[in-house]
Amino acid sequence: MKTPEELLKDNGFVLAEEINRQAMLTSLLSEMEKGLKGEKSSLMMIPTYVGVNGKIPEGAKAIVLDAGGTNFRGGIVTIPPAVEDKCNQPMPGTKGEVDVESFYNAFASEVKRLDGKATVEKIGWCFSYPAEATSDLDARLVRWTKNIEAPGVVGQYVGKELLARTGGKSIAVVNDTVATLLAAKATEGDKTYSSYIGFILGTGTNTAYVEKNRNIAKLPDADPEGSMIINAESGSFDKAPDSVFDKAVDAKSGNPGFGLFEKKIAGAYLGQLGLEIYKAAAREGLFSAKAASAILGLGSLETMDLDNFCAAFKKPGRDNVLDTIFAESADADVARRLGIPVFERAVVLTAIQLAAFVIKSGEGTDASAPVAINADGSTYYKTRAVPFADDVRRELDEMLVRDRNIHYTITPQVDDAPMVGAGIAAML
Repeated sequence: MKTPEELLKDNGFVLAEEINRQAMLTSLLSEMEKGLKGEKSSLMMIPTYVGVNGKIPEGAKAIVLDAGGTNFRGGIVTIPPAVEDKCNQPMPGTKGEVDVESFYNAFASEVKRLDGKATVEKIGWCFSYPAEATSDLDARLVRWTKNIEAPGVVGQYVGKELLARTGGKSIAVVNDTVATLLAAKATEGDKTYSSYIGFILGTGTNTAYVEKNRNIAKLPDADPEGSMIINAESGSFDKAPDSVFDKAVDAKSGNPGFGLFEKKIAGAYLGQLGLEIYKAAAREGLFSAKAASAILGLGSLETMDLDNFCAAFKKPGRDNVLDTIFAESADADVARRLGIPVFERAVVLTAIQLAAFVIKSGEGTDASAPVAINADGSTYYKTRAVPFADDVRRELDEMLVRDRNIHYTITPQVDDAPMVGAGIAAML
């Protein structure tokens, strides 16, 4: 009978300790270069036209909107970073189709509620849907995700349309990863950062970083002396090693062939990845007959349940199906030896991704001015099966500080990072 580790290896699952860090860094950097040139690449490398230069004045206040899920939020972002007058409302289009006027009027009403409470004239809008950024800091909606039903808004410049309904001001529209990057700037205080990275690892994943304009070949008219934030759409990187299990998760997803890197590290997929592994183990006879029958009959598995089981953690008020299926200690031991590597691999892939963007920034050569990484998301901060954030730092120390003498820092977690970052976009 195979050991759990042999089962993983025989199906192409590369264990964390065997991942070739240097080869993946080289591949990521190559994909970044191609994306910046406008060549075929798995990384879109979207120019945002948003910069990070300038000092944010103490006491500044901006009206901010945050749209990206089942709710949208409005509030006033202040410096030092905080959000005042925050209000949550249902995202228009989540409870049935809405027309264009109903969609924008929901946001316009929130702007009017907050009008007069800001010192900054520009509105910051964190708009976390697929959109093309424009040089005047607007965004054209490409398509809806997250089951939003507002078809008339697709193709529109959302900032322009909102301003037409609020009677003025100007607007800075950014996505959540760009906003997360900008939120790092709010933590600067009297510290000096040489550059910034925004990283989200929750249900999904993405990375944004600051690039010198002269390196963005697909924008030949950009000021070569300037720089801007690039939204990499890093969840689409497609050069990481694939296992039989990864291919099965991809094939059964709602978007096969897309988001291949995201499906290896993000919370929406790790549970299903674990289930594919467990089913293969059941067919190979690694579990008792009772456990094998139960796991083969399981239709889905939440990442939270896989994580809590691997950590031997029982969440109050939540029954974990894996605790029942793997009630026998021998089954539980095998299941953890198969499940924990899913999270260990995610740690290493996450660190490689972050290291590549730090290297690409060209900064961090002076220890007194590190590259600031603002990480956000429940998978990054709340995973229990492994000490995720600590292990990512350990990997980054090896790949960056020890191997390349490049310095970075993980900034303190910023509450309401997307709102804070959108406010900073307005202030800058």
